[in-house]
Amino acid sequence: MKIVADLHTHTISSGHAYSTLEEMVAGAKENGIQILGTTDHGPSMPGGCHPYYFYNLPILPSKIEGVRVLKGVETNITDLYGTLDLPIAALRKLDIVLAGMHPLTGFDGGSKAENTKAMINAIKNPLVDVIVHPGNHQFEIDAKEVVRNALEYDVLLEINNSSFRKSRQGSYDNCLEIARQAKECGLNLILSSDAHFSRDVGRVDKAIDLVKKVGLSEDNIVNTSYKRINKFSKDKAEIKQSLKSNQV
Repeated sequence: MKIVADLHTHTISSGHAYSTLEEMVAGAKENGIQILGTTDHGPSMPGGCHPYYFYNLPILPSKIEGVRVLKGVETNITDLYGTLDLPIAALRKLDIVLAGMHPLTGFDGGSKAENTKAMINAIKNPLVDVIVHPGNHQFEIDAKEVVRNALEYDVLLEINNSSFRKSRQGSYDNCLEIARQAKECGLNLILSSDAHFSRDVGRVDKAIDLVKKVGLSEDNIVNTSYKRINKFSKDKAEIKQSLKSNQV
């Protein structure tokens, strides 16, 4: 199994990453990645980007050194209602919107039921494309309910390779359960590096091992196919463009 797109990566603009965008593109090329999602942290993250950063992202070219660049954000879910930390006007401008839960960004987690509620409310936001690291052990969720809602609202769930490293150790069993529920429900997933350094772009070896363990194949992983990523991106863009202001 090989991915062609890494949709969750960070540059130095996130405040705790270590490579420029051009260095991340070089890392993508070196590791055989054709599509790079540059998704720096939203403003609630300590050291994260000011909203102006995201408003200005459309100035970037759609391709850099032959790598397609999706201009996006990793927003923070800030409360039980699934509120994101970036204005709607900024979110509308972006190619890809990730949403996730992080400590110190407004919602530090609650009970399993509360975490599940917050995540599902974010899933229901039509501007959200992907829920990132839903297996994070710091924010326990009901995997079955989250997977069911992701399928209903056409939102991808991510298996995050960095969740098996130092930052979120303890997440493996939760990620395994999400993968199992996804297989049972027929929900496709994405595998992401969550790279904060250029050499890590496209490195999802542990995530691949996990999804194979539950019997998922390339057909179940959207970012193994350039064509499937293009279709997903186009479909979501059409939804966003059709929305009226009172629908988000």
